[in-house]
Amino acid sequence: MTEIIASVLPFKTFEELKNKIGALRGVVSAIQIDFCDGIFVPSQTWPFTSGGFEDYEFQKIMNEKQGLPFWDEFDFELDLMVADAVENFDIYMKLGARRMIFHLEAMESLEDFRNFLEGIDLYVRDNVQFGVAFKPGMPLEKVFPFISLIDFVQCMGNDKIGISGVTLDEKVYDRIKLLREKYPDLPIEVDIGITEQTAPKLVSAGATKLITGSVLFNSYDKIGLVERFQNL
Repeated sequence: MTEIIASVLPFKTFEELKNKIGALRGVVSAIQIDFCDGIFVPSQTWPFTSGGFEDYEFQKIMNEKQGLPFWDEFDFELDLMVADAVENFDIYMKLGARRMIFHLEAMESLEDFRNFLEGIDLYVRDNVQFGVAFKPGMPLEKVFPFISLIDFVQCMGNDKIGISGVTLDEKVYDRIKLLREKYPDLPIEVDIGITEQTAPKLVSAGATKLITGSVLFNSYDKIGLVERFQNL
């Protein structure tokens, strides 16, 4: 069964994030929250739109006075479209997500990033899964050295990331096929460009998880759409 994860983007405030997540209660069990810093990607989301790490609601989470909205009802994964994912790893960890995604293009040094992954504490690895994301424009050869250090990959569906409603770059199909052939057991997520038309092709190519954003929020039958995608 294909795993369907809802993507929450865009949101400018904590209240907007809460409302968007609340609209997905009873629809999906897993949600991807996109954190955009306006540096690695041009767009910004909370908390970067309102003081960054000093934002009042963000600080409440850091101080364990609250969690992410409806934290007890969803498994969260953080898509860290930020320039400081490694530098502020401990801060992002405090948000309590089950999965964290790092973008290879955001790393100044892939060698340093590899060393970072190798150094993650085993206790942390027992509780959090780690993935790497990469754009269609990145050569797959740069991804291969990280496969043994991560739990999954996220193929971005377009080089334009951090915004909603972008169409799928068709070269992604062949990239997924190559990954599946080389790594038969590797979980492969696809983010950007998921539609009723592209989803079957992506699953056929080897994708195991679909990140649904606009297609889900614009659907009049969200539960039915999720069920159709799950049964691909």
